[in-house]
Amino acid sequence: MAVPEALAGLTAIPGVGTAAQLREPAPDAELLAGLTAIPGVGTAAQLREPGPDAELLAVLPPLAALLPGGGLRRGSTVAVRGARSLVLALLAAATRNGSWAAVTGLPDLGLAAAAELGVDLERIALVPDPGAELVPVVSALVDGFDVVVLGPARGLAPETARRLAGRVRNRGTVLLAAGPWPGADLELQVSGRRWHGLTQDGYGHLKSREVLATSRGRGAAARPRTVPLQLPGPEGALAGGAAPPRRLVEVAG
Repeated sequence: MAVPEALAGLTAIPGVGTAAQLREPAPDAELLAGLTAIPGVGTAAQLREPGPDAELLAVLPPLAALLPGGGLRRGSTVAVRGARSLVLALLAAATRNGSWAAVTGLPDLGLAAAAELGVDLERIALVPDPGAELVPVVSALVDGFDVVVLGPARGLAPETARRLAGRVRNRGTVLLAAGPWPGADLELQVSGRRWHGLTQDGYGHLKSREVLATSRGRGAAARPRTVPLQLPGPEGALAGGAAPPRRLVEVAG
């Protein structure tokens, strides 16, 4: 994906920048063209053979059981409801592995919380408030980034959502919607929140939060999956949670 070009265009817009305001210099295009013209010489992307997981972006281990194939499938739209922190947790492994992500429509995004959850801020571009240009901005981001996070898109027409989803499929991007998304390939719902750290009289410090994350969608995701998580865990990062106790059913006879 043409991430450097997309970043250059986006950061020229007032109010838009990368999360860490840092970026690696892009290689000289003429130099690359000259080198790759030599027989037997190619770029790393040209020489790399795609593996069986080439269509998946990695996620943190506690989230793998929640997703078909154990990762975020390129070209898919994922709607996340109930916890913005789960959206950030989904970015952590991908950005640490070198993928680029863009976040738009979340002007109050907590970068400190994102860093605690493991997100590499140097791989994040921010468009806090796209305003009336939401659809053109999202389209541009989809063209240039591996993952695009979109804040609550209230009033987005279903036909517009379908066009954007088609663009996501064609570009091999992952769209993470922080809220409902018409016709999403996968929906993640967070429920059963319970904080730990306070005493019965209300004193102490909040240390961790137990939640249940449930996924359901199409195809391989048609069967719901539920995973207990600590979001956040005691150290601020995502951690696996304790499995809820099974209910015993009394059988007569």
